[in-house]
Amino acid sequence: MIKMVSFAKRKVGMAVEDFQNYWLTTHADKAKIYPGLRRYTISLTLTSGYRKGEPSYDGVAELSFDDMAAFENARQSPQFEDGVADLGNFIDLGTRGMILTGEHVIKEGPMPPDGVKNIEFVTQKPGMPHDDFRRYWREVHGPLASKISVIQRYVQSHTCPELYQDGGTPVFDGVALTWFNGTDDMRVSATLPEYTATREDEVNFLGSEELPFIITREHIIVP
Repeated sequence: MIKMVSFAKRKVGMAVEDFQNYWLTTHADKAKIYPGLRRYTISLTLTSGYRKGEPSYDGVAELSFDDMAAFENARQSPQFEDGVADLGNFIDLGTRGMILTGEHVIKEGPMPPDGVKNIEFVTQKPGMPHDDFRRYWREVHGPLASKISVIQRYVQSHTCPELYQDGGTPVFDGVALTWFNGTDDMRVSATLPEYTATREDEVNFLGSEELPFIITREHIIVP
């Protein structure tokens, strides 16, 4: 399965509520008919996240296809072209980013219907081979984070190796997705020793800069 992860800020001057409503209705109706689309979710930054200023992104879309060929087929379709043409109606195109990823479920569990989803954009440690980074994140760091009891579900989306070919430099090397029953549980997680161990391990495979993240509510469009 190949998953396209797309992220952006809203169009300049557009109210958050109008942006979210447009994405969930007008744009979602265009995107959900892409050929071969298996799953489509829109995760929107909680409105409470704007109290301290602008978040890194206003939302994230995840669109899954059977494989790269299926994605390329969709990308060349008139439906996809129509969806891309619509982006400028609600997104600041200068802030839009996209990576193609492979998904690894680290902690199997339910997606709480009234819960929250934390999305963290990951950049690997400079000089670390991509294969070593992916292996460490999945096999060493992942099991550490999965021990944080209040995390209901944990998925790693690793940027596809194809994006690094011919000197390619994807904007991020992956995305970490964690689901919680609510923001209270997120605050609790930061007090746990398992969380401390997880954070201390990050120097072993991540870059030194602070990673952007958003706290969202997930909306499942397809299926």
